[in-house]
Amino acid sequence: MSDHKMTPIELHASWGLGIVFSLRMLGMFMVLPILTTYAIQLNDANETLIGVAIGVYGISQAIFQIPIGFLSDRFGRKLLIIIGLCFFAIGSIIAALTQSIWGIILGRALQGSGAISAAVMALLSDLTREQNYTKAMTCIGISFGITFCIATVLGPIITSKLGLQDLFWIIAILAIIAILITLLIVPSTSNHVLNRESEVIKSSVSYVITDRYLIKLNLSVLFLHILLMSNFIAIPPKLIQIGLQPSDHWKIYLYTMIISLVTAAPLIIYAEIKRKMKTIFISCVFLILGAEILLWTTDNNIWQALISLEIFFIGFNVMEAILPSLISKQSPAGYKGTAMGIYTTSQCIGVAIGGSMNGWILESIGSHGVFLSNILISIFWLLIGYSLSEPLYLSSLRFTIKDSMTHAKQIATYLKKKEGVFDILILPKEKSLYVKVDDKIITRKEIEKILSK
Repeated sequence: MSDHKMTPIELHASWGLGIVFSLRMLGMFMVLPILTTYAIQLNDANETLIGVAIGVYGISQAIFQIPIGFLSDRFGRKLLIIIGLCFFAIGSIIAALTQSIWGIILGRALQGSGAISAAVMALLSDLTREQNYTKAMTCIGISFGITFCIATVLGPIITSKLGLQDLFWIIAILAIIAILITLLIVPSTSNHVLNRESEVIKSSVSYVITDRYLIKLNLSVLFLHILLMSNFIAIPPKLIQIGLQPSDHWKIYLYTMIISLVTAAPLIIYAEIKRKMKTIFISCVFLILGAEILLWTTDNNIWQALISLEIFFIGFNVMEAILPSLISKQSPAGYKGTAMGIYTTSQCIGVAIGGSMNGWILESIGSHGVFLSNILISIFWLLIGYSLSEPLYLSSLRFTIKDSMTHAKQIATYLKKKEGVFDILILPKEKSLYVKVDDKIITRKEIEKILSK
């Protein structure tokens, strides 16, 4: 068997954890397009509290995301994943049983507290070899994108047919299925691999949160999810105002998602292959700004609303793909896991702000106020985009080094002289070597050959 071919354990880990992650994401995303439309009928409901119900998920995610990752180091990955999914299921059941917006808020807060992403990534790292970790991560990434599109369409269909409470029951069932998959399909391991490419390291946090380039990327994902949440709050009522019934909204999202994915894919490939990340980044912010201006100026013009929605999701889907790639490229050797942890927390804070702030704006000013706020955020984001330099197109690699490797400094000095190697972190006590390389110049196999000598 080739060293780079995935073993059965690695395949089970990749697809099993990918399905677990997707089922949880499906439950989270299905709610977004329908809450402002259907939750308004609940006791004590108003637009502000509906915004809180949307945003509170992000607040609890941001609070528990990194601590659950740390706890999984001590008590075991699968245990923390199962506990997190149990909280998600309990929150869904509470939301299913309630007739009050306060019950939805409590249920959503409990859903968010089951923040298992860090534990999932750490378990994936434990179960896959270095040369196959990227493949496994690709499986997770693909499942995430597909899940978002399916959920956006499926949520309105289920809710229009069965109602809001039944939607939450279905979400609870999905969480229980994810628990069973974790128990029965995902492999277990007692081998904890300290991988700085996938885990948050406490000592690295202060460095990452003060890196100027990474700050701009973290602000970018924060703005992106503020805008996403605000649009999910303001667009459904806008579609109803135009004359589209809630039961027909799924058709709009279906066509929008298909077209945006088909359009986004070539742009993502172009940005990576042609190394035009900054150009595509700024173009996407322009698209999002244009979409918000169109939404702000439309009244009852259905085509203007649909075109603006399409433009927004093209920009959103491209940015959702290239921002993690930029984080990976810009984080120093051995800091990627910490950088991604801070990035994910920023994303959750964006969800919290976007939901809570724009629910209040919608109630106080109306949808025009939401879209005007989005325009101002997009303009500020555009300024950040122009201040970014073109990134170095580097890949992060980790290698396990032998116990007998005593000449770490000499190895580091030798590798630094190799063309295409830009950054090195060697940690003999952790049996780890982290390297940032331009993979068009030097590959993992070439470095493996050097280390084997």
